[in-house]
Amino acid sequence: MRSFPNPFQAHTHRQPSQKLRIAVVGAGYWGPNLARNLHASPDWDLVAICDLDLERARKLAASVGGIPAVESLDEVLDTFDVDAVAIATPARTHHGTVMTALRAGKHVLVEKPLADSRAHGLEMVAEAEANGLVLMADHTYCYTPAVLKMQELVQSGSLGEILFVDSTRINLGLVQPDVNVFWDLAPHDLSILDFVLPGGLNPAEVSAFGADPLGTGRDCVGHLNFRLPNDATAHVHVNWLSPTKIRQMVIGGSLRTLVWDDLNPQQRLSVYDRGVSLDRQPKTAGEKASTNISYRLGDTWSPALPEREALSQVVAELACCIRTGQEARTGGASGLRVLSVLEAVTRSLTQDGQPAAVAGSELAQEMEGVR
Repeated sequence: MRSFPNPFQAHTHRQPSQKLRIAVVGAGYWGPNLARNLHASPDWDLVAICDLDLERARKLAASVGGIPAVESLDEVLDTFDVDAVAIATPARTHHGTVMTALRAGKHVLVEKPLADSRAHGLEMVAEAEANGLVLMADHTYCYTPAVLKMQELVQSGSLGEILFVDSTRINLGLVQPDVNVFWDLAPHDLSILDFVLPGGLNPAEVSAFGADPLGTGRDCVGHLNFRLPNDATAHVHVNWLSPTKIRQMVIGGSLRTLVWDDLNPQQRLSVYDRGVSLDRQPKTAGEKASTNISYRLGDTWSPALPEREALSQVVAELACCIRTGQEARTGGASGLRVLSVLEAVTRSLTQDGQPAAVAGSELAQEMEGVR
């Protein structure tokens, strides 16, 4: 099982004088959530809010202690002595903003997806590594108690061999002006799979099908499929047009099946000891056809989960990684794996759903090439 820093131990007995200093860049949809959690954190001293809309920045700054508000990242870097910046701006701006911060020697937390292209992501990760800085993608779901428990159950072998993953993320949502539904919603599911699955997110190829029934110029409904090891399969359904909201992932194993329902706070996780039982020993095609299948009907149980805000754990882990030099569970490499799948999705869409190869196996060599 992959190991990651423990953010709860990181700030135990820390004194206020040891706080790290940070500014939030972007006061729109996600920036206020970051600012609120950073302001409340024992690890951080939030010193400034930055947004091109200065009035919006001032309003957010007033809500977190009346700190200064500025219009540009350059002004943040010139005026304030910060250890890190938290970036909550559109994906198309991530490369330039993150590179500016990294070149100034600042650690960076950046909203999902890591960048608007894999090439930009590679440059960002290479710059962070070359300067010994933390670059962390804000894949917030990977810090929820439910997903942490999912990782534990999957990687401990409690589910057995993974047979399938079926993930649904649909709602009547805002049609984004610059990205399609895959780039908007699928990073959540892909980052969860990268964190939960023992080998991370590493498909050889993906197939994607999208639709734009509203004529917006970008896909509003999408289906993504790819293979997992041992002939298992994963399917991700994303949709901006559904009148009902569903946030669910089913991970089927040879021993048990796990169901995550993020909209059910009373029972977010359910583990089913029921399903199909069959002999998984290697067989010829003829032997497979004659295999007897049986069904098991066992118990269902729901593990107890603590209630805490995931974003508070994100900012705690950022501080922990800066102080210890450990890799974040959603560091640059994780962000790149998600980007690699998203770019393959885009290529598959242009090929009417034909499988598109996922880049990634040559990551180390590519990193050397952009340094």
